Amino acid sequence: MSATRINIKNKRAYFDYEIIEKYVAGIQLSGTEIKSIRAGRAGVVDSYCYFVRGELWVKGINISEYFYGTFNNHMPTRERKLLLNKKELYKLERKTKESGLTIIPLRMFINDRGFAKLEIGLAKGKKQHDKRETLKAKDSKRELDRVKKSF
Repeated sequence: MSATRINIKNKRAYFDYEIIEKYVAGIQLSGTEIKSIRAGRAGVVDSYCYFVRGELWVKGINISEYFYGTFNNHMPTRERKLLLNKKELYKLERKTKESGLTIIPLRMFINDRGFAKLEIGLAKGKKQHDKRETLKAKDSKRELDRVKKSF
């Protein structure tokens, strides 16, 4: 029952990048990694995806070692393969090469069947002035919410 509540977000991604498209990919895990994810001991901040020979890999995801693991414990920051179908892989690879976009992890979650999934986004980097505009919009929204609650 607690498996559906696992939702590890990359809040920094929405601040630094403009998300164009989103995809849900499976992650190839080994050993005790799924147990650490179910315990909520993973982080996707400062991670990114890249292609090697037509396969999509993610680098920088930190899945902490499982506390009860023995010598079979996993490496926390190893590179992991992402599982998508060929059509999606081809489309993502083409877009990253021709238009200079990047692929970043947005959130990690456990689906209904108990599998770990990674939501990735095709993103374009924001400039400094775009980030300032995002902060201004967020502040004005917060002020409006405060005003509405006071009435």
